[in-house]
Amino acid sequence: MYKVKKIDIAARENAVKKWNSIAKPLHSLGVFEDIVTDIAGIQGTHNVDISKRCVLAMCADNGVVCEGVTQTGQEVTAIVTENFAKGETSVCAMARHVNADVIPVDVGVARDVVGAVNRKISYGTKNMLHESAMTYEQAQKAVQVGIDCVGELSKQGYKIIVTGEMGIGNTTTSSAVASVLLEKDAAKVTGRGAGLSSKGLERKIEVIKKSIALHKPDKNDALDVIAKVGGYDIAAMAGAFIGGAVYGVPIVIDGFISAVAALCAYRLCEESRDFMIASHVSKESAAEEVLKILGKRAPIDAMMCLGEGTGGVMLLSALDTALCVYNEMSTFNDINVEEYKELE
Repeated sequence: MYKVKKIDIAARENAVKKWNSIAKPLHSLGVFEDIVTDIAGIQGTHNVDISKRCVLAMCADNGVVCEGVTQTGQEVTAIVTENFAKGETSVCAMARHVNADVIPVDVGVARDVVGAVNRKISYGTKNMLHESAMTYEQAQKAVQVGIDCVGELSKQGYKIIVTGEMGIGNTTTSSAVASVLLEKDAAKVTGRGAGLSSKGLERKIEVIKKSIALHKPDKNDALDVIAKVGGYDIAAMAGAFIGGAVYGVPIVIDGFISAVAALCAYRLCEESRDFMIASHVSKESAAEEVLKILGKRAPIDAMMCLGEGTGGVMLLSALDTALCVYNEMSTFNDINVEEYKELE
């Protein structure tokens, strides 16, 4: 269905050789060595370059918010989307520290917003408790938005892209999608989001269960699941992960919502998994299980649940320090020490 790139096995092997030649204990930077090696395979060279980087923040509203499943109102989505453009959100502050751009994309905010890239499919989704969140065709369009954004950013020279999102109610939609795709009871995959009370959490789970029972989304068709109980932000992020495989760009998974989008992408295009980089294990329910299914090990486990791409930006900072070792350290040959060998 999608014409995707191939991972460069020789580049991966050369990256492993380079790591093993560095004058330090073998594999001593753990998962960070694996991630650098994976990026080498994606970029097709052991000379890994992530100097030009960005956060691609997909922004959209969810009609289910009117059911009392969130702590704040829908108007916050538009406010934060505009704040992305102004550089006034948490991820913007963090991104400045690591020289990353933040690019907000309006895929379906409930009102017109200023400063974001306009790719609006509609003014928010429908209330999934009573009707499908979107049509199948709208889900397809939202996925294509993500693919196209990665293509455009790749042409502009971006070497690594962090997925971010903003959409009040999107822990509800992502939990609903996860419940279907993982074949798990909603209570097992639903957390408190931005800080729901116990009563609010019970309401959220009830809404998810009733929505799934009403629409009966097809677990074997991720687009059907997104259309019935998902959101435009999830669909567009899924497209971004597929775009990583199409254009040969490493795409960073942020938290739970981003991970659910990555799972959707994997179900739509298995090869997309090879171009995904995990950043952290979200505090939200089922985040760790989704990463396991994707075969990804996140190096950061800090009980974070902020979203926006914040965990992905933290990963960029950590990768920068790992790459200092990769690019600047002496080799065993440089210091006339016998190279360490793998234990048999």
